[in-house]
Amino acid sequence: MTVRHADGTASDHRAEPPETGPLDRLALDDPGLRARLRESLERVEKWLLALAQDAGDPRVGALTGYLAEAGGKRMRPLLVLLGAEFGEPWREGITQAAVIAELVHIASLHHDDVMDGAPTRHGVPSVHARFGERAAVLGGDWLLARAAQLAAQLGPEAVRLNARTAGRLVSGQLRELTGPAPGEDPVTHYFQVIAGKTAALLAMSLGIGALQAGAPAAAVTALTEYGEHLGVAFQIADDLLDLRSPADVSGKERGTDLLAGVPTLPVLLVLESADPADDELRALLAAGPVPAGHARRALDLFARSPALAETEAVLGRRLDQARAALDTLPALPARRALLALCDYVAHRTS
Repeated sequence: MTVRHADGTASDHRAEPPETGPLDRLALDDPGLRARLRESLERVEKWLLALAQDAGDPRVGALTGYLAEAGGKRMRPLLVLLGAEFGEPWREGITQAAVIAELVHIASLHHDDVMDGAPTRHGVPSVHARFGERAAVLGGDWLLARAAQLAAQLGPEAVRLNARTAGRLVSGQLRELTGPAPGEDPVTHYFQVIAGKTAALLAMSLGIGALQAGAPAAAVTALTEYGEHLGVAFQIADDLLDLRSPADVSGKERGTDLLAGVPTLPVLLVLESADPADDELRALLAAGPVPAGHARRALDLFARSPALAETEAVLGRRLDQARAALDTLPALPARRALLALCDYVAHRTS
């Protein structure tokens, strides 16, 4: 659809509405919960779009509202809302907490796409491709500042959570940029990177939702632990998507990470493997980014590599840990939804 930006310009900026995300794919068995979540996500969406319009400068609004208009899964707001179900989900501030989580996420996409040189995001040109690298970085900074302002309105605990999460995001991104230290195990380094880049914000989303709803401290702890494991699992599933999900399903071409030389978990497992079955693939990967002319061969070799099954096993163990973290929580519909979210991650195709 054509979107009118805050600077008065228009573009063919096709949005992926949030209802195409995990909410509609979860096997929710409680109509009341589904209705509450959908209504709350609609409020989050309106708030996100309004923030860009209220930026005070049309250039800032166009820049910072760009990815919000493009849509997305809105998984972080969904987790905030599910966390709130373990307290009093009608309390004020919960929608605001969900907006904070999504603003931090969008800010991280601004910065991440600049560092990766990613040309697209959500099926549209990435922010830096549309506005330039320096503007994209500044837009991400503005979004983090706006999230901090909203957190300050919720109180010191929200400020602490938001600040800690932003720090972990930067730390994870920096670890990825600099690579493993001399003598550091690359697989250990990989898990440290994704703990910061992905898991931190999922854990914060659940925690801030539960806190704002006045959930018991034990529930906040359990939900945060669940989010840490779910975040790691989500990234591992993403690594697998790059190797086997077709573009018309996943939204990106297979082998994109291979061409960019991204050290995903399957790649690292092949590189550290001594299995003769991986000799040819190991030689392709050892040189760094796989040349475009060899990408199809690398994908074919991965399909037969023991590393793929090993990656799936690691994914399964992380999801088991996420499920186990929920054992102490009451048997509410939201708990069943979080269990269903594990199944969604295990079988995600996009």
